[in-house]
Amino acid sequence: MALRMIDLSQEIYQGMSTFPMHQPTFIMTNMTHEENMKKTGSKTLGFSARNLLISEHCGTHTDAIWEYEPSGPTIDKMPDYYFWGSAVCVDLSDVPASRYIEPEDLELAVRNSGQEIRKGDIFLMYTGHYDKNFDTDLYQTAYSGLSYKGAQWLAEKGVVNIGVDAPAIDHPSDTDFSGHYACGEYGITNTENLCNLHLLKGKRFLYFGLPLRIRGGSGSPIRAVALIEE
Repeated sequence: MALRMIDLSQEIYQGMSTFPMHQPTFIMTNMTHEENMKKTGSKTLGFSARNLLISEHCGTHTDAIWEYEPSGPTIDKMPDYYFWGSAVCVDLSDVPASRYIEPEDLELAVRNSGQEIRKGDIFLMYTGHYDKNFDTDLYQTAYSGLSYKGAQWLAEKGVVNIGVDAPAIDHPSDTDFSGHYACGEYGITNTENLCNLHLLKGKRFLYFGLPLRIRGGSGSPIRAVALIEE
């Protein structure tokens, strides 16, 4: 069986789009090759490295349940089944940014995908937002998101991780952060700022989005990939 890997991760770079409540990304040169050669006295090679100042929620990332539910586990304490396993991706790009994603939208999208939701699934929502609005002023402000009932519907189907190609699973006008609230109630997580989901619409595949082992972390940047049968 031949497998193809699809990268679902955004780049990390200074000036990248970040959610307004989180630390902007700064990248600084720690030492140049020339500076290192002078410091070590080497006449053959020098080592260069950079320092990163980034949020735990920088770019493509997964939230720890603790971020939105203080009784939940931090990222280093969460079992690995949250971060890899069987996944499906459905097309919700018909839902306009002006409204929430409701249970009936999810039900229709799943039916149209020809897939089914299984207990323990990772559920990815293709909204088309990354494709249309990344690197524009609209990226952080004009996208759809789950209503409380929508997130609850997924949780009660047995989903353990809800992913989306937008800055958040919540609607940007939702100051109750209903998607996260439901995730906290049901003890599940979410993954945000995915990309290339158009390549996975209507498919079941193996997903990996492994977090860094950040002690006490509220979340972590991830390198998210899908493995799909050719």
